[in-house]
Amino acid sequence: MTVDATLTQAATPPGATTTPPSGAARPTGAAPPRDDAARRAELAAFLRSRRERITPEQVGLPRGARRRTPGLRREEVAHLGAVGVTWYTWLEQGRDIHVSPQVLDAVARALLLDRAERSHLFALAGAVDPVPGKECTGVPRALRQVLDQLAPFPAVIQNSRFDILAYNSTYGQLMCDLDALPEEDRNCMWLAFTHPQWRASVVDLDATMRVMAAKFRASMAEHVAEPAWKALVARLTEASPEFREIWAQHEVVRPISSVKLFRHPRVGVLELTATSLWTGPNPGPKLISYTPVDETSRERLEQLEQLALVPA
Repeated sequence: MTVDATLTQAATPPGATTTPPSGAARPTGAAPPRDDAARRAELAAFLRSRRERITPEQVGLPRGARRRTPGLRREEVAHLGAVGVTWYTWLEQGRDIHVSPQVLDAVARALLLDRAERSHLFALAGAVDPVPGKECTGVPRALRQVLDQLAPFPAVIQNSRFDILAYNSTYGQLMCDLDALPEEDRNCMWLAFTHPQWRASVVDLDATMRVMAAKFRASMAEHVAEPAWKALVARLTEASPEFREIWAQHEVVRPISSVKLFRHPRVGVLELTATSLWTGPNPGPKLISYTPVDETSRERLEQLEQLALVPA
């Protein structure tokens, strides 16, 4: 179905109205306020830029042989967000329409927006985010299926802030019971510096904390003004003397693959190689998989998978 054909189906798509957000219609022929027009133009440009950066493969769609559009097509974004193609097209065209927070939330998820981008979207649309402070994880179902298929190898998707966006059953039990943690605590930096069971599972904890803090600082160089990054640093600074000491040294390091040792209370020590695969524009979210170095670690991963499926 083409966009032009869809535009003939309805005068006003679901989730949108052609009146100002206040509900008061302007006199016939009146021009919209200049700042509103500028804001809608900026919103349209922002949506186009986010759509064009996403590859079909990232969201589980076939590329096809005749694709000319960079990134996703408008109708693909509408389909992923379960919103009307007409409505999304009008939004990208800067039309004078009023959008609901629920529809903006769907678009944010379809476009894989992070916290900063999501906040920017709602600000441009003049709407209140229904889930403020929540990370729009942007992990499509197809990628979650990849995580599940990697078991018994532990696998996780993280962003550059070390937030845990998705994980398979084995990773969920590797260092602690992740399912039992509140979402705001599912961050590897926070867990490495504050969570007793997580810390006990890391064989070389001191070196691990220093490398993680250095990677975090290197990544933060591009996000120093973002509230979520500053809030995590403030939270760690308050909670952990170790973090305060390490953070004050201003060390930086780029991400590298490495062999890691974990000590699980029920299956023993596991020696695993960590490999990172970027799922989007670097340094965006990445999939980290852990493969066994030896046969003993492979057998213990299989035991861990069974424990994850039938926890004690």
